[in-house]
Amino acid sequence: MVGMLILVLNSGSSSIKFSMFDVQEQADPCLLYDGELSGVGGTEATLEIHATDTSGLSREPSGVKAQTLQEAIQLVLDTVSGKQMPEVEAVGYRVVHPGAKLKDHQQITPEVLRDLEEAVAFAPLHDPEVIEMIRAGRERFPEVAHYACFDTMFHQTMPEEATTYPVPAVYREQGARRYGFHGLSCESIVRQMQAAGELPKRMVIAHLGSGCSVTALLEGRSVDTTMGLTPTGGVVMGTRPGDLDPGLMLYLLRQMGEGKEAASAVETMFNHESGMVALTGMANDMKAVRKAAADGNAQAALALKIFTRSVTKAIGGFCWLLGGLDAIVFAGGIGQHDALTRAEVLGGLDAMGILINFPLNAGKATGLQRISASQSKTEIFVVPAQEDLMIAVHVDRMARSKP
Repeated sequence: MVGMLILVLNSGSSSIKFSMFDVQEQADPCLLYDGELSGVGGTEATLEIHATDTSGLSREPSGVKAQTLQEAIQLVLDTVSGKQMPEVEAVGYRVVHPGAKLKDHQQITPEVLRDLEEAVAFAPLHDPEVIEMIRAGRERFPEVAHYACFDTMFHQTMPEEATTYPVPAVYREQGARRYGFHGLSCESIVRQMQAAGELPKRMVIAHLGSGCSVTALLEGRSVDTTMGLTPTGGVVMGTRPGDLDPGLMLYLLRQMGEGKEAASAVETMFNHESGMVALTGMANDMKAVRKAAADGNAQAALALKIFTRSVTKAIGGFCWLLGGLDAIVFAGGIGQHDALTRAEVLGGLDAMGILINFPLNAGKATGLQRISASQSKTEIFVVPAQEDLMIAVHVDRMARSKP
């Protein structure tokens, strides 16, 4: 096998990202095009494509109909299988949670699909959508191999004391433990820093976007992270609360009644109606929150303080755990593009000698960029997450390992 054209499908709560990579033997994946269908489930969905050459594949943002997940999936599959598009030779999917059985990225078989369906109990708001996409993708491209890449696998290097929950053994035996997420993002950052000769021994990655996590690494390997059994825990996020007193969940369940309906209502609240949207009463949009705070909106200003404080606490805690920090990396939509968030998070760490270069921080980061002050005891970087590229790397590895 010399080369392979790999389609990557990466679905979120209201969007589907897709990309095509040309992967040649012993070479980094080459991006041919990427695109996004956003606004899924709303009245105004948008589809756009960006090609890396002048092949005519690019498509400016345009309105489309994608009011249901099924419509969205079919629209994306129609787009990537169009007449002008490169032929699909393998498909890789980002899957949030593998459940307790699957221990590595996998080629998708009927048995793996059954295991993924069992894993829905761990991620009922994430996995069902990707399972539906996998089924549709296998039907559209029946002659090629399909692969699941899990957001948890990077964190399998965490020690037992980091993954074990202090709950009765019967639940731990069923798979109740800390899994960690944003693993593909963290792995892509380690890969980029290694390539640049910048990989430090003690590092923290703050992946800040709609979902947020902070991960502690020793020599490029995850040793602890803020998200746990699900992507709901850890630091404050766009629509998720992060860590809470377990008694608060019990209180809310008592307030809402008993049974599955109450549990479902609390689950929906914690995944879609909490975090920054609950604190601000606004949509999940950091730019809008920043503007509102600058205009004197006290709720928005408080929400920003709560958010950045939670990230600062996580980084500070991991600094203690690692015995110091050689580097802090910001990634994700907010981490990469919001200079004020980076400055506010790090402002709580200046007593530890972690100092930012404000002109560098204010500049536009397009790739791996150092933004620490020359006298800072810890280097600070902004690095773009490359989840889709990592999926292509893993798909290529799995395809080449087949007999």
